[in-house]
Amino acid sequence: MQAHSQTARKYSNEFMSIGVDAAALGMSNAVTAQTADVNSGYWNPAGLLKVEDRQLALMHASYFANIAQYDYAAYAMAIDDRSALGISVIRFGVDDILNTTQLIDSEGNIDYNRISLFSTADYGVTLSYARALPLDGINYGINAKVIRRVIGDFANSWGFGFDIGIQYESDNEWKLGVMLRDITTTYNVWAIDEEQFATISDAIPGENQELPETTEITLPKAQLGVAKKFMFHYDYSLLAAVNLNMQFAKTNDIINLDFVSIDPAAGFEFSYIDMVFLRAGVGNFQNQKQLDNTQSLSFQPNIGVGFKYKGIQIDYALTDIGDQSAALYSNIFSLKADLGIFSR
Repeated sequence: MQAHSQTARKYSNEFMSIGVDAAALGMSNAVTAQTADVNSGYWNPAGLLKVEDRQLALMHASYFANIAQYDYAAYAMAIDDRSALGISVIRFGVDDILNTTQLIDSEGNIDYNRISLFSTADYGVTLSYARALPLDGINYGINAKVIRRVIGDFANSWGFGFDIGIQYESDNEWKLGVMLRDITTTYNVWAIDEEQFATISDAIPGENQELPETTEITLPKAQLGVAKKFMFHYDYSLLAAVNLNMQFAKTNDIINLDFVSIDPAAGFEFSYIDMVFLRAGVGNFQNQKQLDNTQSLSFQPNIGVGFKYKGIQIDYALTDIGDQSAALYSNIFSLKADLGIFSR
């Protein structure tokens, strides 16, 4: 394989922006300020300090009519009363894709035995570390990410990046959070098999004759969050949270400036005795251009439910109710377990 130096792209690794944990997705990802479990390695690593022992999380979702599969697993543990460690793995892939580039042999005959299968998959492995600052109520966390992307035998890439997150909780229980993703800019460098790529060019004369770009850049993003939980009669609570999701590029987000685009999100979680949860959220506000060149506003409403008993929590989320936006639609299930219950 040989890589060629070409113009770098500005966007990559969008699979790392889909999100994890059905509980968070049910609240439209408005969790930057209050995330406080094993899934904090993804949302804000500072929240890992709330993990008292050891936790495991699993999630699965299907997209595009079950064509693409999204899988996630994470583990976190407390190191001591002032630090914690976590690791997570994400895979987003499409398997068993038909490779018909060799369908026609050298004599021009169609031979179905020459059809093969391949997969295209994106992997993200994140190592997280969190620590409490000497200042009361302030914690920080750091992520180191390794990105691996594979397109059959045609091409593959490696990428590396870093995130940093901060959480603050005031005396009156207001919570603030900041998450800076890809703070150093994440680079993916592709290696392309020229012989395999040539089969595509031969299969479609006049198309795909040039090798694609071999360097991708993921620009920094930021999330700002605020949250507060309100208690009612001791048994009931309502968690309200708001996020401002910022990209330092011009996009279709509802707030679109020359140097930053901002997409707000709001989420709510109603809880009964910290056992039964009902969730709702709205986000992904986008300005969409119609066929007549007019602008319309789209948004993504989500809902979810959850149940927790003796350290085991099962959550479900239905994203993009009614297909209101161009976002990914799915039924999402996730599991979270406090592993300490198995050693008691």
